[in-house]
Amino acid sequence: MEIKEGYIPFDGYQTYYRIVGENEPGRLPLLALHGGPGGLHNYLESLDGIAEKYGRQVIYYDQTGCGKSATPPRPDVWSAEYLEEELVEVRRALHLDHIHLLGQSWGGMLAMQYATHLPAGIASMVVASSPASIPLWVKEANRLRSYLPEDMQEALKRADVDGDYERPEVVAASDEYYRRHVCKLDPYPDFVTASFDNMGEIYMVMQGASEFVVTGKLKDWDITADLHKITIPTLVTSGQLDEATPLIAKQVTDNIPGAKWVMFEGGTHLCHVEFADEYNEIVNNFMCQHE
Repeated sequence: MEIKEGYIPFDGYQTYYRIVGENEPGRLPLLALHGGPGGLHNYLESLDGIAEKYGRQVIYYDQTGCGKSATPPRPDVWSAEYLEEELVEVRRALHLDHIHLLGQSWGGMLAMQYATHLPAGIASMVVASSPASIPLWVKEANRLRSYLPEDMQEALKRADVDGDYERPEVVAASDEYYRRHVCKLDPYPDFVTASFDNMGEIYMVMQGASEFVVTGKLKDWDITADLHKITIPTLVTSGQLDEATPLIAKQVTDNIPGAKWVMFEGGTHLCHVEFADEYNEIVNNFMCQHE
């Protein structure tokens, strides 16, 4: 498959993009938004299979502040609204007038926020393991943590108080939580590790150091009341064991008019990687219904 890479000027810096494959007649490209914020696009590269098998171009970019779009720390400007401005500029610069849109985790939050503003030219949207409410996300994360062994729960709680997330017992507890709810593959594929091991500093500004206590700018982010404004045909995907729990996915599905939901049995937050072929087929079929 042909792969094109380049950079888009954005607010004095450069936003990296990667375009995989070509569109067959009648196919619209898929623009994929990664999570974090600051997670890099790499862990989404299992979606390359859509380009390879279904003749549909897949486009990624590293959001500002991470990966190949790294910048100096910019806590004064980084925000959900700022990252939406970058999305608008990526579409403009790459002439993505008519597309499908997929956002995973934070990327799905960004996609939903963008969709409430009624952008033109989006044929369909996939919201992959994403909350509409950070307060609900935190509540559910703490519920999932309560199922860990007591010593692991206590280690994580202490770290949230004193900020030391490097103690061996905290690392072990975090690893167990990730194994249960984030990605069950062992070892992680290299393209997933590339994201997890290189989180941008924007993550600390927007999220914070913990899955269980959000201290960054997204602390009060909640667009549940605005989801009814979305008019784009929407597919919600999640894993049965996902940290974006069934309750989270149901809240999104129930509030976006006409939204459909597919849950992957035994899947976690990265069910798009764990069930890559099945996932890509389901997403491509949904897009084909809305060309």
